[in-house]
This record gives sequence, structure tokens and C-alpha cells, in this order.
Amino acid sequence: MSEHIYELAIVGAGPAGIATAVEGYLQGIKDIILLEKDENHNATIRKYYKDNKRVDVEWKGQKVELDGNIYFIDGTKETTLDFFDEILQKHFVELQTHVEVTGIEKKEGYFEVQMSGKTIKAKYVVVTIGRMGKPNKPSYKIPPAIRKKVNYTTDDCGEGEKVLVVGGGDSAIEYAVDLSAKNEVAICYRRETFRRANPTNQRDIANAIAHNEVRPILGVNIEGLEATEDGRIKVLFNEIEPEVFDRVIYAIGGTTPSAFLASSGIKEADGKPVHNESYETNIEGLFVAGDITQESGGSIALGLNQGYAIACHIKECSS
Repeated sequence: MSEHIYELAIVGAGPAGIATAVEGYLQGIKDIILLEKDENHNATIRKYYKDNKRVDVEWKGQKVELDGNIYFIDGTKETTLDFFDEILQKHFVELQTHVEVTGIEKKEGYFEVQMSGKTIKAKYVVVTIGRMGKPNKPSYKIPPAIRKKVNYTTDDCGEGEKVLVVGGGDSAIEYAVDLSAKNEVAICYRRETFRRANPTNQRDIANAIAHNEVRPILGVNIEGLEATEDGRIKVLFNEIEPEVFDRVIYAIGGTTPSAFLASSGIKEADGKPVHNESYETNIEGLFVAGDITQESGGSIALGLNQGYAIACHIKECSS
């Protein structure tokens, strides 16, 4: 085990994690390590955002004034990734990828950040892991024969498939509209309207439905899935007759990684980690930021502001 003690270790290289690192660097905290379990930063944006998806400062109509030194503007998936590439390159932050943190333990004067095969030490730790690292899955079991055709992104979709998208948020709508160009698509949502989605996506899905490009199955719940003899998916609805599809895509959000937070001693309330106005948890020196602290998740601007607030607090404590 290395005896080196980092000033700051950050778990998760999404917008909040990168902002904490960069703002920390600008506050004079030079010994920073950023840990990411995927192969690159912003894995959620890379995996769950379709190409050319709009990425706005105002998430779901939330007006957020940026507090820190990172000037983020509206763009697309691609320009947003380029933006974070650029600010990481401009500031000295040690980014380690393919590293999954399994636990955090407070010792006398430092934290042990435990990973498979090694442990590092840090004076302060910030947890910025996102909800979409653990996408919500249906409560019913998926038969083994069809598991490869039940997905949580559109990565495995081919052309000419009959696809059911399950969900009523922005991702579900974007999946359905995008896939409808080359597939027969239906979207199933337990509510009668798509009011959770942002105005642009509400307009897009309404237009796709009006032009018979996407078939709505609204106000309907799914009871379960069965495999047909030819390897397709029979969807069992509660309110209507079953229907067979080639592929089912669930876009029903993500969950707070409660087991990880609990194992690190972080208390939760109402499904979110408990923290003060500086995003410090019940454990002094251990902070949280990003999606796991937000009601609906997803606001990059809020994540940037949280990173700035944490960096300022750590600087004050270190002075």
C-alpha cells in the first residue's frame, strides 16, 4: 500500500467530478487524483446520450447561474465531451481509468480509498458517481433466452426491428424518435402524457406520434416478459393484450448506489446522501456531488457549481 497521501481523491469523472478537480486545482490544491471505472471520463454521456443529442445548461428548465471558473455553454454530446477533454488537458489532474472504487474508510487524518488490487490514501474524498452507472431494471425477471434482446441503451439495435421503448423521460423519447427512422417503434409509459420530458422532446414525440412514426402505448403497465418459440419477446401488459417485439429497451432512469454509500458510512435520506450546504456528508472530509445529490439528476450546471463549492470549502479547511 502506497504511503503517499493525495490532497484530494475524486471518485467518478463526470461533470461534477471534473469540476471538483479543476476548481480544486485553481484553488491551489495541486495533488489531486480522479478515479473512473470506465475507459474515459463522462461515461454516462458517452453511453446513454445519442449522437448529436443537445446538452443544455438549463436542465429541464432549471435556470442555474454558474458560480465557478468553468464556463459551460449549450452544445451537443460531441462538443460537451470535447469541452471536458480540453479543460482536463489545461489543468494538471491525474486521471486513472478502469479503476473501480469498492469502498472508502476513514482513518486518523486521512481516508483509504479501496479498489480491486490496491488502496490509495487521501486527505479529502469526493464521491461523484452517477445514477446511470446503475440503470433501473424492471421488477420482473427477464427470461434467459431473451436477455440479449432486452437492453438499456440503443447500442445493440439493428435496422428493421420491431422495438418497444419503455419509459417516459427524455432518454426514452430520444431513443424512440431516433430508432423510428429505421425501425417499427412503440413507446410504453405508465402515465398518459410525457410531462417529465423537456419541451423539445415533448414536441418531438408529439410530432412522431402524429406522423405515425412512433406508436404510443400510454397509461399501461407491463406485467412481465416471455420468450416466444422463435426467440422474440412477448410483452405482457396489465391493461391490454400481449404483443410480440424483436427488442425491448428500458429507459427508466437510474438508482442511487445505496450499497456503496452505506459501506462507506454515508447516511441517506429519501434516496439521496445526506450532506450540508458544502456537500460534506456526515463524515468530515467526505463529500458527495453530481446526480446522486439531485432530485431528478442530469444537471451539468448544478454539478459544476457543486464542484466549485466543495473546492472552496476544502481550500478554506486547508488554509
